[in-house]
Amino acid sequence: MVQARQRPVGELLREWRDRRRISQLDLAISADISTRHLSFVETGRSKPSRDMVLRLGEHLDVPLRERNRLLLAAGYAPAYTESALGDPGMDAVRQAVRQLLAGHEPYPAAVVDRNWDLVEANTAIGLFVAGIPAELTTNVLRATLHPDGMAPHIRNLGEWRAHLLGRLRRQVTQTADAGLAALLDELRRYPCDQPVPEVEVPGPGDIFVPLRFRHEGTDLTFFSTVATFGTPLDVTVAELVIESFFPADPATAAFLRERAARVG
Repeated sequence: MVQARQRPVGELLREWRDRRRISQLDLAISADISTRHLSFVETGRSKPSRDMVLRLGEHLDVPLRERNRLLLAAGYAPAYTESALGDPGMDAVRQAVRQLLAGHEPYPAAVVDRNWDLVEANTAIGLFVAGIPAELTTNVLRATLHPDGMAPHIRNLGEWRAHLLGRLRRQVTQTADAGLAALLDELRRYPCDQPVPEVEVPGPGDIFVPLRFRHEGTDLTFFSTVATFGTPLDVTVAELVIESFFPADPATAAFLRERAARVG
């Protein structure tokens, strides 16, 4: 079996610097090292210390997962743990997530991981996924944009599709994740019977991209917010995203409260 070549840490650092469009001089100044030393690190003429790898990763805004890979490429052990959510040490994280989800009722909210796979959700999210095949609901982007998913019920599908694909495209740029790039290509191939804007340009009076969703003959309008853990030191925690949907008008708010009263 032919093993993949381990890329040198200097090559990886240079790639991240190019991706962030930062010059050697600017990075050297921000990281408080000489341009000559940084050049030697990138070309492999000098081996960086563990502290320097971490410092450069911080100033390049490299995701924690990729910082571990930089350390491994430099011959050091990873600095950041990657815990399963079921681990005992993640009790506080699980409790915080469930508290946020429960506190958001009767409005929908969900937690996804780095691949947009569903980690946990509150009961109100059932409004969106009712009747969707189970194999689609494991990934929220597939569940939303697949023709057998939410897509037929989204009144502004072209607009919402552009919004989601834009978020994913920025994530691919930020992380250089091949799996996310493949997911983006897959989603782009899904059919859409509405115009999909290439650039999100607000119309008159618009302050956010709404989600207009038709549920059992009723039109509902939402806006969403995204939250992450502010000071993560674990790879899994750093990659969790909590998306919360809020009613964008009084009629939607009233519908959700009445629905919760019936279901509850």
